[in-house]
Amino acid sequence: MKPKISFVAALATIAALAGCTSNNSIPPYLDDNQPIEVRVEDALQRMTLEEKVAMCHAQSKFSSPGVPRLGIPEVWCTDGPHGIREEVFWDEWSGAGWTNDACTAFPALTCLAATWDPEMSALYGKSIGEEARYRNKNVLLGPGVNIYRTPLNGRNFEYMGEDPYLASVMVVPYIQEVQKNGVATCVKHFALNNQENARLRINVTVSDRALREIYLPAFEAAVKQGGTWSIMGAYNQYNNEHCCHNSILLNDILKKEWGFDGTVISDWGGTHDTKQAAENGLDLEFGTWSNGLTWSASNAYDNYFLATPYLEGLKAGTYSEEQLDDKVRRILRMIFRTTMDRTRPFGEFVSPAHFDAARTIAQNGIVLLQNEGNLLPLSPDKVQNILVVGENANKRMTIGGGSSSLKVVYENLPLEGLQSRYGKDKITYMKGYTSGKDTVEELSELSAAAEKADAVIFIGGLNKHGHQDAEGGDRLSYGLPYGQDTVIETLVQANPRTVVVIISGNAVAMPWKERVPAIVEGWYCGTEAGNALASILAGDVNPSGKLPFTYYASLDQCGAHALGEYPGANNQVNYKDDIWVGYRFTEREKSAPLFPFGHGLSYTSFEYSDVKANKKSMSQEGKLNISVTVKNNGDREGSEIVQLYIGDKESSVPRPLKELKGFDKVKLAPGESRTVTFTIDSQALRFWDETTNDWKVEPGTFTAYVGASSADIRGTVDFLVK
Repeated sequence: MKPKISFVAALATIAALAGCTSNNSIPPYLDDNQPIEVRVEDALQRMTLEEKVAMCHAQSKFSSPGVPRLGIPEVWCTDGPHGIREEVFWDEWSGAGWTNDACTAFPALTCLAATWDPEMSALYGKSIGEEARYRNKNVLLGPGVNIYRTPLNGRNFEYMGEDPYLASVMVVPYIQEVQKNGVATCVKHFALNNQENARLRINVTVSDRALREIYLPAFEAAVKQGGTWSIMGAYNQYNNEHCCHNSILLNDILKKEWGFDGTVISDWGGTHDTKQAAENGLDLEFGTWSNGLTWSASNAYDNYFLATPYLEGLKAGTYSEEQLDDKVRRILRMIFRTTMDRTRPFGEFVSPAHFDAARTIAQNGIVLLQNEGNLLPLSPDKVQNILVVGENANKRMTIGGGSSSLKVVYENLPLEGLQSRYGKDKITYMKGYTSGKDTVEELSELSAAAEKADAVIFIGGLNKHGHQDAEGGDRLSYGLPYGQDTVIETLVQANPRTVVVIISGNAVAMPWKERVPAIVEGWYCGTEAGNALASILAGDVNPSGKLPFTYYASLDQCGAHALGEYPGANNQVNYKDDIWVGYRFTEREKSAPLFPFGHGLSYTSFEYSDVKANKKSMSQEGKLNISVTVKNNGDREGSEIVQLYIGDKESSVPRPLKELKGFDKVKLAPGESRTVTFTIDSQALRFWDETTNDWKVEPGTFTAYVGASSADIRGTVDFLVK
């Protein structure tokens, strides 16, 4: 039996290798009683040039080297924002065949955003952070906060909706709770990654104002409030430089202006040039060749842009060692915060607590879009025969979609959840349509079965196939695929008690909306998807989710399409929609979407009253409170998300009618009332002034709008800014 080596003895061995002369001395970089910056500087000065460069690029598909001589460990990353990816082979995307790496699948981030609840975001971050820590990953490649500019973007399901304020509030608790586990979040994709079409080449031209007001705020919140320890660059270009080494985004804004002290990590294959990577803010290069072995099995990673070419340039004096040291400091800082933090917890994996968390988040995020005649909830004791139709009722949604694809310990499907809640004997299932063959079943058979049922539940929408909700390509049309519209029309004609459940991360066209009484947005809800959906439909849980994006009636209601700048041409896209994204555009055009931003119904009703400000005016540096009384007028407990929007009546530049600047989720018993108070300051009033290149608040009259959605305003109050 080998003798056990104590931790102190191990430190002494490392100290000797590091060049410490005293047997009793511990190098400062190994002493976790020392401040991190002291440890970083001590480690840096002990490293050779070759060791520094080695830390700046990958050594495998998902890892980069540490400094073995100094006992500094490797960096291990994992996809993705919804669950911890299975282990893969060293140089490949394919799974390594482990038997203990099946994870918990949490709902997609559109569902999290639909909770409008920072407590749900914190629960999500805590749970997924524990799973990453248990698997000994020190960088979680997520969350994503790119703005929902077009519903055709194949990757929207990974992001947090169309509004920068909502995304900013929701991303912060996620980051904080993940990092309490000693795991760095890697917030992505910085920035302007708003389409998958030509994503590796497309150059985005956007006004400084739109960049600052729409596309950067969530990233800024992630850095300044969340304190994220890493950021991932985007594939696309901005200002004709790839975002993974973009001087304006990374050097000027992220590192200098925002004071980001963490690591900038490239997206896999997002690095294109040694000089730009060296000088324009990239710190750690991953995945430059898709299989890691393009050159040869022996030297692939040595030929990355920040590997041998960088080392040779440093030795020749082409590149600055000062810039190299800044990269290494940032990587070391991340390592000391994660793997070399001996106080970090051990984590937890596929536990009952995580299954409960996944189900709770899903229940809070599912949105009741329409409920004419109060068809829902479908109480199990009042129905004997339910016809369930749709491939998505029985289709796994944790597989596919790109880097979010997961190997999960289980996925409770919608059909399983319904069978469990209502009883298998009450459920009849028909597929209705087939995505693989793009065919529908015999319509007469569907109609006959629907006529016999007490109620029909159609479960369709999108899936993780290419050109749907999937990385690498955008949707080809706004409508439902596979002939689903025809199936829905057939079902509702045969049985008016029809519920349509859309499983997706994106909005879809609904030409049948006026004929279907009940519509539910069911999202991709992960491990507990079926049980969560069944609990909403049966009425065990009162729905409280609200849309984090606008559900357009047609694409011409979306600024990116109405103004003719999607998907661009010749690898160039101009954001002519500027700041007019989502509800900002529909309100400017006075067009009525299918369902507005912030919309979501409940099985109870809420009354708003007494909207008021605590004073009539405020200074530009001051604060002001807006309050409203909310009462549950129904006969069951429910939660309402109260939303505050601010509009500027007198502006020197065009501004939206109103913009989201506050929200609060309040749970009320039947008959209970509560006063909700929002505090606003200059950040709720400002716009980006392109003449001064700074934020500006203009004096004048502003209006506070309080309501249940962007289109359901229950009260307003004006106030003066002096």
